[in-house]
Order: sequence, then structure tokens, then C-alpha cells
Amino acid sequence: MINQLKSALQTKNPLYIKVKVIPKSPKNEIVDIMEDQSDSGLAGGTYKIRIKAPATNGKANIELIKFLKKSLGLSEAKIISGQRDRIKLIKLQTCTEKSGI
Repeated sequence: MINQLKSALQTKNPLYIKVKVIPKSPKNEIVDIMEDQSDSGLAGGTYKIRIKAPATNGKANIELIKFLKKSLGLSEAKIISGQRDRIKLIKLQTCTEKSGI
């Protein structure tokens, strides 16, 4: 599933994905892609992601962002909506070369 996201990032940057976070899990991992009922224009449904950190004081959110950045080699990963919910909208962006003016 990581490879699927990496491929999507090659064609669309930034990429917006919907995730469902399961905190207090044994390890950090993407476990499933759940089918959405409506086509929202996001990358292929909702990604179910297990995160080791508990959902207290934003710890799971911080670990989620670190996990996504490291796993996908991202320059930016940001929670757009769902800071306090299990379902979140995430913006993923890879490094892009900036041209000089």
C-alpha cells in the first residue's frame, strides 16, 4: 500500500488522502484501503493506518505525520481536517525543485 501511495504521488503532487487512524496499536503500518461510498476525488478510498501512540494530547497525530513522512519520503505531510477525529484528511507533498527567478 505504501507503493500505491508513492505511485500516486508521482502523478499528483500534492496528494490528498483520507485516513482512519487506529491508535495504541502494536506497530505503525497501513493495513487496508476501505472503499468510500462517494467518489470524493481523493486517492482511492480511506487508508486504515495503525499508530503506536495513544490518542491523547495529539500524540497519535504527531506519530502519524512522522510515519507518513518517513515511509513515503515526503517533504510535507499535514492534517487538513480531523485533528480530533479518527477520520482525517491529509495533504502529502514530495520535494519539488524550485526554479530560480
